[in-house]
Amino acid sequence: MSLFVIAACLAAGSLIGFMGGVLGIGGGLIAIPALVLLLGMSQQLAQGTALIMVLPTIMMAVRKYNQQARIDKRVALAGAASAVAFTWVGARLALGVDSSVLRQSFAVFLFFIALFYAWQTWRASRPAATRAQSPKRDAPVFTPRRASVLGILCGTLGGFFGVGGAVLAVPIITTVFRLPQTTAQALALSMVIPGSTIALITYTWAGQANWMVGAPLAIGSLLFVPIGVRLAYRLPERKLRASFAIMLFATVALLAFEG
Repeated sequence: MSLFVIAACLAAGSLIGFMGGVLGIGGGLIAIPALVLLLGMSQQLAQGTALIMVLPTIMMAVRKYNQQARIDKRVALAGAASAVAFTWVGARLALGVDSSVLRQSFAVFLFFIALFYAWQTWRASRPAATRAQSPKRDAPVFTPRRASVLGILCGTLGGFFGVGGAVLAVPIITTVFRLPQTTAQALALSMVIPGSTIALITYTWAGQANWMVGAPLAIGSLLFVPIGVRLAYRLPERKLRASFAIMLFATVALLAFEG
């Protein structure tokens, strides 16, 4: 691989790491369509290669989130433990699916997540008087048992799409359990670390991970994750959700263009 490609991967990894730190997504949602569109990778190879970058990026992001506000380790560990086995199941399913079908499924999944975030942002932007008229109820506590159930769903999706477990977990945690956006992002990323490790091993074992591309992406990403996390705590929560929705819609557009 040429020095130009390595330099381009470092630069791309830096941008992805920064955006992943801000949005709490690990950057894989950005990297996967980019690898398919720019390098002509199959969906499976792009997902496996993205995981090389995503795993260390997630670990760095969780460390930085924990420095800002302590993560509930009991909840995070419970979710992570239940996700591990189901991540392997999801990864094995993905490796047996046609690449174009997998890419289309990925786009549909992201589209509905983006719609949800757009709705959540719109609801938060309504006048306070309008929101006050809505019936209120106490939010359930996000216990380790509930985190385990969420971990099963997130692990399966994370294995099948290479990423996505945290993307699904964040809106569930913010909406059902009404935790702040940054707290939800920190918990969601903590829960997917062991599963992402299993997924990376599974994709690599099947020959669906390009380490020559993934390694420089990971190095560049790690350099800028801390900056993105610091910015996440400074942005208003509504703007953070809106940014997340816009990024997801852009990813769906890229995937549609690839198709």
